Amino acid sequence: MANPYREIFSAPGSKAFCAAGLMARMPISMAGIGIITMLSQLQGSYWLAGAVAATFALAIALFAPQISRAVDRYGQSRVLPGVAAVGVCAMLALLLCSYLNAPDWTLFVCAALAGCMPSMPAMVRARWSELYRGSPKLHTAFAFESVLDEVCFIVGPPISVGLSVALFPQAGPLAAAIFLAVGVSAFVLQRKTEPPVHPRSLDNNGTVLRQGAVTVLMMALIGLGTIVGTVDVVSVAFAQHQGQPAAASIVLSVYALGSCLAGLVFGTLKLKTPLPKLFLLGALATAMTMVPLMWANSIFTLSAAMFVAGLFFAPTLITAMALVENVVAPAKLTEGLTWMITGLGMGVALGAVIGGWVIDAYGAPAGFRVSLVAGLCMLLFAVAGYRLLQNSTVRPANALA
Repeated sequence: MANPYREIFSAPGSKAFCAAGLMARMPISMAGIGIITMLSQLQGSYWLAGAVAATFALAIALFAPQISRAVDRYGQSRVLPGVAAVGVCAMLALLLCSYLNAPDWTLFVCAALAGCMPSMPAMVRARWSELYRGSPKLHTAFAFESVLDEVCFIVGPPISVGLSVALFPQAGPLAAAIFLAVGVSAFVLQRKTEPPVHPRSLDNNGTVLRQGAVTVLMMALIGLGTIVGTVDVVSVAFAQHQGQPAAASIVLSVYALGSCLAGLVFGTLKLKTPLPKLFLLGALATAMTMVPLMWANSIFTLSAAMFVAGLFFAPTLITAMALVENVVAPAKLTEGLTWMITGLGMGVALGAVIGGWVIDAYGAPAGFRVSLVAGLCMLLFAVAGYRLLQNSTVRPANALA
């Protein structure tokens, strides 16, 4: 039986840009937690560490779509090197300010500038789209990329925290900056697989958010990200409440494992179901799997519920990305994909904030209510936008087949 994942790497240069993209996206999971670890060690203030990290995350959310719009207009090789240089230099300046014990405001300024980072998951997916547009292989490629996203968030934080604790406080963020510099450099040097710049008409120069279908998908992914952010915080609080704080890592790993396995299997399927219906079913399943979390009363039952919940994360995200590839014109594809990643990131931050507030006020188990509400909101957007998604396809490939 043919291996669909081996088949997608039969295209010349695919292994190289995928590997470079993996390295370049590692800072997404390493930098934020690295900043928190660094500043909490040096300043002894979790509030300051969290605020600086939040500034960094917000800056990424603001910069990334604009960077992707520039990439769509001028090309990856012309935009990414300069953008990455700004982000790397700002990160190094942040590390220097922390080392010199500079005023707190300098940390916020540097963190904001360090957020000038490209959305590398979107850049890699854009290359896959150029290779396999209209082919079932694109579904497999998107599935593989979603699994790599999960892998980054599994291995990135431990690497960053471990370096900062074992070597010196700035080691984690420094490693993130090195990954970004080396990864982007290797990525842009591969010109043969770079997507061409597609011409834009004069009446088609605005943001893709003007398309209702893109807005619906982004709002739905904010809900999906809120689930992830809430799950992260609640799992830590739940484990501490059970007297097993170290078990939080096990719970979160189980959630990621479920998502990775489901993503790998989903990528091998050749489904005839139209993408809008598939996304609706994914949103429904995601919302339903939040219910068992309310009944978790031990680390074992929570882990089991988390594994089931994780099974629908990657497939739903893969379907959302495939929908974007279908409803957005090629001239705006990178920006469209970036808005999905941005929406997911905004949701993660929102879930962490709201989940933390609910836990402080009502206890750890109550935090899962936030996950349930987020799941229902995601389902609401999927239902409300179902017809819109059906009618917004700009290419005929509207099913995973």
